[in-house]
Amino acid sequence: MDLKGKTVAVIGIGKTGLATARFLAGQGARIRLTDGKPQSTWGEALAAIEALSADLTLTPYGPEVLIGADWVVPSPGVYPANPILSEAIRRGIPVISELELAWRFLRTPLVAITGTNGKTTVTTLIGEILRKAGKKVFVGGNIGAPLIGYTDGPQEADWAVVEVSSFQLQWAIEFHPRIALLLNVTPDHIDYHSSLEAYRRIKESIFARQGPSDLAVLNADEAASAPLAARLVPRVECFSSSRPLESGIFLDGERLVRIDPSGKREEFPRQMIRIPGRHNIENVMAAILAARECGCPAEEIVRAVEDFSGIAHRIEYAGEKNGVLYYDDSKGTNVGAVVRALESFSAPIILLLGGRDKEGDFETLVPLIRERVRRLVLFGEAREKIHARLGDLVPTTLKATLKEAVATAAAIAAQGDVVLLSPGCASFDEFTDYKARGRMFQEWVRELQT
Repeated sequence: MDLKGKTVAVIGIGKTGLATARFLAGQGARIRLTDGKPQSTWGEALAAIEALSADLTLTPYGPEVLIGADWVVPSPGVYPANPILSEAIRRGIPVISELELAWRFLRTPLVAITGTNGKTTVTTLIGEILRKAGKKVFVGGNIGAPLIGYTDGPQEADWAVVEVSSFQLQWAIEFHPRIALLLNVTPDHIDYHSSLEAYRRIKESIFARQGPSDLAVLNADEAASAPLAARLVPRVECFSSSRPLESGIFLDGERLVRIDPSGKREEFPRQMIRIPGRHNIENVMAAILAARECGCPAEEIVRAVEDFSGIAHRIEYAGEKNGVLYYDDSKGTNVGAVVRALESFSAPIILLLGGRDKEGDFETLVPLIRERVRRLVLFGEAREKIHARLGDLVPTTLKATLKEAVATAAAIAAQGDVVLLSPGCASFDEFTDYKARGRMFQEWVRELQT
């Protein structure tokens, strides 16, 4: 793919957009950059743009950015139905994601992880295992550094391990990971993809260009995995936390048992896993399959898993006050994540649920709320909608903001309770992202302790 002298329209000036612009500048492309936010809010991004030594034009947000464009690269948050993208497609201008652009120039073998929940944990853990095994590794993608930034450098890693979102896969054409993992699919981003079926198709497309020498990792406990496996070209290995498998990896009491394609059996101790929840057993099993394919010895896998304490804002311990434990699951931005968080605790739960709705199917929480939740505290834009679906199950309080919700939970909590922030919604009604929401939750918990 020769970009020299080509005109590329980049939509979005966030981390991904700026990394894309830097890469394109190094390739000698002409860059037309736009963003839906007013330029007065661009701040540091504007300084970074001005520092680029490039043929770059800042363009009003609209179809003008397409004038003379050979390619369009939207940032992940740009909806497929965006009028600029619709117009690009109408004009026959190719639209590709940053992930696809990076792939065209990538020389490092790639491990790609997608799914509704767990992908950040699995991506991070695979990276830690590879490092423990003495391998050079780049870890990024939808978390941390964009892949295009790595592609723009010397590419000295043995493996690139990337979290891949449905937004990135939406505009992938030739993207072809050596190892691809689909952890699970539950309702999420329906507002973006229009239906669960469309969302699943995009997730499954991570395998679309894999060949017989590649590896696809699937969740055997999902009904859709068996028919998907039957039509895939790559070798398939599965993981299961509920039943034995003839090949792949499964939970057997206090052991994780892996049976490789040759029939060889190896075991890993369940007690090596420090992070709570059955879903994290599944995450570890998926990571083991990928790491073994990368050539990591079993003993190094055990060491890395024993040292792994999880990721920030994913069922993260936030503190204790008067015998009440507080947990930050701000990264739980969909209903499936809330299910996994609730399943992680046996103590009575005061659940903080709310934010900006993503068309979540909150009714699926009914059995777990009846079984495990003592009180519901609903907050943010979605509080009334959630209340209409769940408010008659347990005593429920509605608050406008998360700060008020935390104060309410602290006031009603009793010794032995768990106060769990697992919002099941996006954060954008109050915060810039789930990380900012989690940081503030932890700050308010610290204030309670003092």
